Amino acid sequence: MVIIQFLVGILLFSSFQNKEETSYSLTVTVNDLRNSNGVVQFTLYNNADAFPDEHYERYFQKLTTRIVNGVAEVTFENLPEGKYAVNILHDEDENGKIKKGLILPKEGIGFSNYQSIGFSNRPVFHKASFDLLGDKNISVKIIYL
Repeated sequence: MVIIQFLVGILLFSSFQNKEETSYSLTVTVNDLRNSNGVVQFTLYNNADAFPDEHYERYFQKLTTRIVNGVAEVTFENLPEGKYAVNILHDEDENGKIKKGLILPKEGIGFSNYQSIGFSNRPVFHKASFDLLGDKNISVKIIYL
């Protein structure tokens, strides 16, 4: 009986030792950029209170990449399971900020799960978010206003 308890204890201990936190990757692609000027900034959010983030200060992770043939793509690695939203900026002047006219952006922007934006369709986390339960690929539409 003592031997069986000992073996069960070893099995339980080894299962806890080998248990690693699972992480996933998220690949985000943007097509149909109007030109190859500048870079594309991809910001990832995992908190409803941080999104949208016009000044890019409250994001979970941020990646920037060059444009190749009107397309930009990045992969966020080692992400825990959870709810995320993506905000994209075609940063044509490479200053890390949205260039605006009087009110509207002059550079392209995009949000996960949004095909258009406007005064009656403003980006909010609950609409832009998606569940990451495994490796995932998404495409985000870039919007020029």
